[in-house]
Amino acid sequence: MFKPHVLQMGELPEWDETPMREVFEVHRYFEATDKAALLAEIGPQVRAIATRGDLGASADVIAACPALEVISVFGVGYDAVDLGACAARGITVTNTPDVLTDDCADLALGMWLALSRGIVPAEAWARSGDWAAKGGFPLQHRACKKRAGILGLGRIGMAVAERLRGFGMQIAYCARSPRPEAADWQFIADAQELAAQSDVLFVTLAATPQTHHIVNSDVLDALGADGLLINISRAQNIDEAALIDALQHGRLRGAALDVFEGEPSLDPRFPRLSNVLLQPHHASGTFETRRAMGQLMRDNLAAHFAGRPLLTQVQ
Repeated sequence: MFKPHVLQMGELPEWDETPMREVFEVHRYFEATDKAALLAEIGPQVRAIATRGDLGASADVIAACPALEVISVFGVGYDAVDLGACAARGITVTNTPDVLTDDCADLALGMWLALSRGIVPAEAWARSGDWAAKGGFPLQHRACKKRAGILGLGRIGMAVAERLRGFGMQIAYCARSPRPEAADWQFIADAQELAAQSDVLFVTLAATPQTHHIVNSDVLDALGADGLLINISRAQNIDEAALIDALQHGRLRGAALDVFEGEPSLDPRFPRLSNVLLQPHHASGTFETRRAMGQLMRDNLAAHFAGRPLLTQVQ
């Protein structure tokens, strides 16, 4: 049986690794000591790349694979794939949307509630004995019935907004244009204006060159000293230096972040801040979602080589 050659950029769960090896001739790029030598040897045979959203595929890797036809991304984000290089050669790109929407939205709300009510330090207060020794935990702020801004009303943004209905939130959103399905919510075209009208700003938009550092010092100042920022999107959508400065100087009450520039290495100032909730980029990190993501990644590859329409093509 002929097996198409697939370049695997990063480690995947065993429940994806095994079925991939059964169908494809898989080359594990991430294990190669001399990656340039590996590409020189097998690059001409590679017809597909299987990658993760955080790894993508660079222009150099793409160029080393002259027979490349498709890149299948395990993840909703595909900004780490050189789309220009793909477009120039007619290489299709797929991702794994929808299957992770609910888990990402759940974590966004979980981070918001934890940040608003001080759940993490309160747990430490009870566990450490401070409750018995020092008395009740300091008062926190109410979470419900506030003004929520959704920056980016895609699948995840919609799911966040729908969940916020149950908390009696006043919801506004910023997107490229008004969404017909969001008629009950206020459309605000400008990110800074959205922040000015929000008590908590959820960042759920895709990462593009146009959204790079869209949450800057002006947006943070508009959100204000009582505001909260929740980022469940991409790190590059936030100006981290501006965010740290705002948190350090009390121009923002708090932030909850699941993504970081240079992750897993964090800016060392983040762990020292008591008004930031840190998460290890695990919004989609459930067994159910990761299995569904892997299945969709593999289904896109299978569809391509069977000549069927791709399930979730982005380019």
